Amino acid sequence: MTTTSPSDVRPDPPHSPSPSSDDRSLAEFGYPQELHRSLGRYASFAAGFSFISVLTTVFQFFAFGYAFGGPVFFWAWPVVLVGQLLVAACFAELAARYPISGAIYQWSSRLSTPVFGWFAGWIMVIGQVVVVAAAALALQMVLPAIWSGFQLVGTDPAPTSADGAANAAVLGVILLVLTTVVNILDNRVLSLVNRVGVTAEIIGAVLIIVLLLTHSERTPSITFHTTGAAQSGLFGALLVGSFTAAYVMIGFDSAGEMSEETRNPRRVAPRTILTALGSAGALGGLIVLGGLLAAPSLTDGHLSVDGLSYVLTSSLGDGVGKALLADVVIAITVATLAIQTAACRMLFSMARDGQLPFAGRLARVNPRTGMPTAPALVVGILAAALLLLNFASPEAFLAIGTTCIVMLYLAYAMVTGPLLIRRVRGEFTSSGTDEEGGRLFSLGRWGIPVNALALLYGLLMTVNLAWPRAEVYDPAGGHWYFQWFTVLFLAATLVVGVAWRSMRRRAPVG
Repeated sequence: MTTTSPSDVRPDPPHSPSPSSDDRSLAEFGYPQELHRSLGRYASFAAGFSFISVLTTVFQFFAFGYAFGGPVFFWAWPVVLVGQLLVAACFAELAARYPISGAIYQWSSRLSTPVFGWFAGWIMVIGQVVVVAAAALALQMVLPAIWSGFQLVGTDPAPTSADGAANAAVLGVILLVLTTVVNILDNRVLSLVNRVGVTAEIIGAVLIIVLLLTHSERTPSITFHTTGAAQSGLFGALLVGSFTAAYVMIGFDSAGEMSEETRNPRRVAPRTILTALGSAGALGGLIVLGGLLAAPSLTDGHLSVDGLSYVLTSSLGDGVGKALLADVVIAITVATLAIQTAACRMLFSMARDGQLPFAGRLARVNPRTGMPTAPALVVGILAAALLLLNFASPEAFLAIGTTCIVMLYLAYAMVTGPLLIRRVRGEFTSSGTDEEGGRLFSLGRWGIPVNALALLYGLLMTVNLAWPRAEVYDPAGGHWYFQWFTVLFLAATLVVGVAWRSMRRRAPVG
């Protein structure tokens, strides 16, 4: 198996379209075509959209955003969307020039140094594993609201209760078994599940928006109030309330992550990165607004505990509300599947370069299915292990969710930072053509300002998310490790990475 380090292929390779241009493009980077290239434009879009999964994430974190920000937390949404669109525009350029699995790792390595790129990939893949766990926990926000029989542990379904937290872990493990099996079967099965799930999610999101807006109880002016916000002050409410939007709008890079399985990736991936984020951002913002307008009450405490599930069932009736919640379950399932897939491709890409323990096994692709089996098992097992934290304390729900966002934001900054340096030095070219002979996606003269703002936004949001606020991460007190969980987890990730690289210098990788 070819194991070419990303540092060996630093310049943008020339590209001449031809019938076998996809495979030739990959060969130019020193890699053989092992994954099956069967994804079209909609499947590529589905990869990015299903990772974002607006229904999964909005339903999972709406209650948190409202509890700390009140109705005004809505305005954090457009700010985060604009910030992430700046990042996505930079990623679209890179997807056109480096259509390779392991996007963040590959991009950072080629823009900076192999060591820096390795740490970007290491932080990203650990973050993706945490995101898988966080997405699986979202079932607790929906399934018990559909039928009480889904509350397998105890009687209190609230995820902030001991019963709810434990039940969330049980449901999450069951879901992870399912997604791991699909990630082993065949990439055509994976693509079909993604496409069907994303279509159902988009239809469901549009229906939810229409029904909520037509059942409004108040005017949009309510979004300028901090009614019931636990966080004091408008600025503080917006900072903590932004967690919801920040958690929703990550993972759009998955379209680039699947480049080696996408037809015409230089042309397709940049566009699907932007359309996946743009459409998810617009739908999510309207769902949040609709929920605030249609909620029976803003002060009875339900919004900050039960979130949007409460709004749907109480405003639209049990029948319609539960039918829409069933669609949310589909979205959560497909999101968990897509996130696990992205993590698998990152593991595969790094292992292919001999950059991980047990690289030989992790880089092995089943020639019949075109799927890397070992990474799917590793991600599934590690994510399930993380879910066990929920048995320790309900605070783990928020700790896991916030940690995964910080990890991904930091990994994104480890791409936009080196990219900005390359732009300022005049070392990033905008030339080249895609598979159809068109110009590669480029920001042109807007590259430096867009890139600089993307980096600044990413760094500021990373600090905001990781800041150890006791009232947010340890409201009951007595769990200092949850207050500092994100910082500690990131530090542990870096320490393990440094230790492994140190050991690797002394002995060959197995």
